[in-house]
Amino acid sequence: MKNMLGQVKRFLKSEDGPTATEYAVMLALIIIIALGAITGLGTTVQGIFTSVDAALPTGS
Repeated sequence: MKNMLGQVKRFLKSEDGPTATEYAVMLALIIIIALGAITGLGTTVQGIFTSVDAALPTGS
């Protein structure tokens, strides 16, 4: 039990845990920003294709 408590103390003092957490938070923010950009871009592209489709003459 004493050995395990020592390992927990070493883990809490080490900076591996907080660093991994920081990277996870940064990755989550990057994913959220990317999804927002892709959604906005998709809406814009859809509007462009709708405009082009409406401007083209119908085929016979």
